[in-house]
Amino acid sequence: MGFAAPDNTALIADGGLATELETRGHDLSDPLWSARLLVDAPQELTAVHTAFFRAGAKIATTASYQASFGAFAARGIGRDETVRLLRRSVELAKTARDEVGGVGLRVAASVGPYGAALANGAEYRGRYGLSVAQLQAWHRPRLEVLADAGADVLALETIPDVDEAEALVELVRSLGVPAWLSYTIDGTRTRAGQPLADAFTVAVGIEEIVAVGVNCCAPDDVLPAIGPARETGKPVIVYPNSGERWDSARHAWVGPSRFSPQLAVQWMAAGARVIGGCCRVRPANIADLSAALGG
Repeated sequence: MGFAAPDNTALIADGGLATELETRGHDLSDPLWSARLLVDAPQELTAVHTAFFRAGAKIATTASYQASFGAFAARGIGRDETVRLLRRSVELAKTARDEVGGVGLRVAASVGPYGAALANGAEYRGRYGLSVAQLQAWHRPRLEVLADAGADVLALETIPDVDEAEALVELVRSLGVPAWLSYTIDGTRTRAGQPLADAFTVAVGIEEIVAVGVNCCAPDDVLPAIGPARETGKPVIVYPNSGERWDSARHAWVGPSRFSPQLAVQWMAAGARVIGGCCRVRPANIADLSAALGG
């Protein structure tokens, strides 16, 4: 999985899968979030992956972010069926890739944090009270399935805490599969409060980690994070939210979008080599990004 884009170029990633599903009328207020559609409407996941590819994305990220053995078990879905659904998440993205031609397009299997499976916002706090070993034990079964499902890379994404990053990095090293590591941040620190300069060191010297960076953060937080990420010697990946804020009392997104091609040009100039979007970033935004960054 080559992430070493030449200087002054960047690989375009996709945007917010769940955002686009909600725009198409799907209610994702569910502990499984977008992974619910692996059961209920898999064709819709393929359609959204296809939309992002057609907009210029070169990477599709699967609907496995909030999928876990425990979450599916709570629905009465057994282990064998959960394995099939996790594998399906990769197959659906590959189907979309094939539909649009496939050349140069990649599939990233999303590995969300432990906090995402709790479905209570814990991924934006970290510090779960679990040891590195406990986090490894929780992540390993899902990681093993996704590592064997045929994706080009694992997306260790929206990681709030160095302890969880350490657990995941060690797992992918032991499995020998390529992965990127992306923290969710607030300012220049992880959501758990650790300085990014320290947080990225867990990836140093780990061959299986093919890129490091940040996601699911404010666009304004991206530029200061690129320098510390580059210190690892690895390609830098960034894919922030739109900048809008979720108002839990009103159950609505508020404030303006600050995601822009102009900012993305700055990120690329600062050294980001994979650029996309997260929550509230739609195919039209990715099309604008692709045009600004030369595809």
